[in-house]
Amino acid sequence: MGGLSLPFPFLQDNNMEKAILKIEIPGIKPLRSGKVRDIFDLGDYLLLVASDRISAFDVILPNGIPGKGKILTQISAYWFKQTENIIPNHLVSVNVKDFPDFCQSAGDMLEGRSMLVKKAKPLPVECIVRGYISGSGWKEYKKNGTVCGIKLPFGLTESEKLSEPIFTPSTKAEEGHDINISFEEAGKRVGGELAGQLRDISIKIYKKAQNMAEDKGIIIADTKFEFGLINNKLILIDEVLTPDSSRFWSIKTYQPGKGQDSYDKQIIRDYLLTLTWDQRPPGPVLPDEIIEKASLRYKEIMDILIH
Repeated sequence: MGGLSLPFPFLQDNNMEKAILKIEIPGIKPLRSGKVRDIFDLGDYLLLVASDRISAFDVILPNGIPGKGKILTQISAYWFKQTENIIPNHLVSVNVKDFPDFCQSAGDMLEGRSMLVKKAKPLPVECIVRGYISGSGWKEYKKNGTVCGIKLPFGLTESEKLSEPIFTPSTKAEEGHDINISFEEAGKRVGGELAGQLRDISIKIYKKAQNMAEDKGIIIADTKFEFGLINNKLILIDEVLTPDSSRFWSIKTYQPGKGQDSYDKQIIRDYLLTLTWDQRPPGPVLPDEIIEKASLRYKEIMDILIH
């Protein structure tokens, strides 16, 4: 198999692209389709293909964000490379020419948004690291002073930096919301020793990425990792440090004590909250201007982080 090549030259301008919502490879059906990614079983390997689908409030919306799948793939490939000295990962190649012959007829669709990966047994927990208190963590803290059962100092404000990053695992839901669980509960699900490894490696990756991002003017407030086993050896899988799995803030505009402007689909969530939609399928069609703003936001964080 060929090696990893970065950057992707075909991502220089995605303004004229059409959103790819359905991934089709002649002669093979997806093993599984998620909110964004379709997974194809290629025998010894899997093919992960990131579509341009966008979801909000756990509902896939009718129109997508052109080029989003390529952006997520490029960012993940970059971080897989940057973290391979901490833990091995599942990435084999991002180059379509390295994929099996029957994939080549769909090459134009797959180019830039696909990763050929090793098959691993996914672990049933998601590994979240929080360096700042925000989102569901902030809501829990306001109620009882804890995040996933971890007692935090009194008097923290929204978006405040924690003295040390904390590991707050969650369940891995096929549908609907993941549920935050304690470290002890994660240990019951995967074993105490393995839970300790997940915690230590997750925090190590986060700290490295945070230092690299800060040099480029970006705060990684929190992020989610997924891990799997190959021959009982732990590896990093899925996506890594993308706008769909992480909360990115600008150092220039960061002000603790309130919610922050994020480099993600917050623009879409904010727009949907102005509607009378009940947050159940089917979702509303997004206006072109909202799609364009979200697309620029995704592209902006890619340009900052990896160029």
